[in-house]
Amino acid sequence: MQRAIQNRLLQWKDKSGRLPLIIQGARQVGKTYMMKWLGEKHFESSVYFNFDERPELQEFFSKNKDIDRIVQSLSLISGIEIDHQTLIIFDEIQECPEALSTLKYFAEKRPDLAVVCAGSLLGILLHSGFSFPVGKVDFLTMYPMTFREVLPYWNEKSAHYIDRMDALEPIPELFFNELSDSFKKYLITGGMPAVVAEFNRSKTFSGCENLLENLILSYKGDFAKHPVMQDVAKIGQVFDSLPSQLARENRKFVYKLIRTGARAREYEDSIQWLIRSGLVHQVFLNTKPGIPLSAYDDLSAFKLYALDVGIMRRMARLNPSAYAEGNRLFTEFKGAIVENYTLQSLVNQFEDTPRYWISGNTAEVDFLVQYENDIIPIEVKSDENIKSRSLALYHQKYNPVVRIRYSLKNLSFRDGLLNIPLFLTDYTTELIKMISHD
Repeated sequence: MQRAIQNRLLQWKDKSGRLPLIIQGARQVGKTYMMKWLGEKHFESSVYFNFDERPELQEFFSKNKDIDRIVQSLSLISGIEIDHQTLIIFDEIQECPEALSTLKYFAEKRPDLAVVCAGSLLGILLHSGFSFPVGKVDFLTMYPMTFREVLPYWNEKSAHYIDRMDALEPIPELFFNELSDSFKKYLITGGMPAVVAEFNRSKTFSGCENLLENLILSYKGDFAKHPVMQDVAKIGQVFDSLPSQLARENRKFVYKLIRTGARAREYEDSIQWLIRSGLVHQVFLNTKPGIPLSAYDDLSAFKLYALDVGIMRRMARLNPSAYAEGNRLFTEFKGAIVENYTLQSLVNQFEDTPRYWISGNTAEVDFLVQYENDIIPIEVKSDENIKSRSLALYHQKYNPVVRIRYSLKNLSFRDGLLNIPLFLTDYTTELIKMISHD
C-alpha cells in the first residue's frame, strides 16, 4: 500500500551527507514493510537483520567496533556483498543497544553505506539513558495510515477529486456523501495497515475486530518489558482508562479514573512509557498562545489520546454496527472517537504536538497548532450543532489570522473561519495554504 512516508524515505536516500536513519513508531504501523520496500525498489540489493528473531547477531556488535569487520561479517551472514548500492536494515534494534551505538561509526567511517533501522520499543531505549550518537543519525516517526492514505483503496474517484482541489469551494453533494461514508468506515477500522488490508480484502468489519483485539493484546504484552515490574500493572491501568478519560465532557486526564486514590507521582513513569512506546499522544494545556507553544505548557494538565482511532474505538467496545446508525459514530462518547481521529491527523501534519486552551470555566478550544509563525485555534464539532462560543471567545481575545472548525458541514471560508469537513482533516495544511494564496 502506498504511504506518504515513502517520499521522505526517498529524500533520505538521495540526501547529500546522508546519515543512518532511525524510524520510530509503535508496533505494527508498517516500519518493517517500508524499510523492505525501500531496499527492494530503490537499491540494487538489501540485507535484513532482525535482532529479536536472531539474538546471536548481537555478538558481532558487542565485541567489535570496527565497522569494516562488522560489514564483512554481515556480508558473510547474508550471502550478499554489502557495498554502497546495498541497503542495510536493522530491525528491532532496541534488542541490541550496541548495534545502535555503532551507527556513529557507520556515519563517520562508512558514510557511503545506507543504514536504516527501526524497533517497536525503540522510543523506550532512546529515553532510558542509553548513550547513542547524537548528531550522527536522522530520525523519522511513522504513524498508522491516515484516512487520506486509505481513501484511494475505498473510493478512488473521490480521492482523485480531493487531490485535485485547488480552491476553497463546497464539495459537490455526490462526492461529499461518498467521502462521509468512507470516513465512517475509517472510524471503525482505523489506520493500522493489517486492519486496513483485511478490510480491503473482506469488505467486512468482523475480521478487523479480531485483528484490532489482537493488536491491543500485543501492546499489553509489551508492558511486561518495562524494567520495573511493579510498574507493569500501572501501565496497563493507564492504557485501559483511555476510553473513560476521553468520554468525559472535559477530557483532561484524571487520575482517579485509573483507580480511587490514584496520585500523579504514582503514574508519571507509566504514562511516559506509553508515550515513548508510541501508543499514546499527550496534549498539554496551553496557558498562552505564543511561540513556541511548549514555552506555555501547563505540565499538570493534559489529555491522552490513543495512537489510532480504530484501536480507541475497539477499546471503548463501540460495536461496528454504529456505522449504519446515522451519526452515532460521530456523537458517541461525547465525540471522543472523532476527537481522537482529529488529533491523530494533526500529529501527522504539524511539526509539534498540538495543545489545547481554556479560559476559566467558560471556554475550551480543542486544539492549538503552530503553522509557520501563527498559532491557529481548532474546534472539533461531531454533531450538527456548529455554534462555538469558545472559538468566538478565543477570537475576541487573540484575533488569530485564521480559525478552523472541523464538522459535518461542507467546506467553506468566511470571516477568517475555515470550516473543514471531518473527512478532509488530513488536508488541513493544504487548505491553509489556499487561504494565503487567495
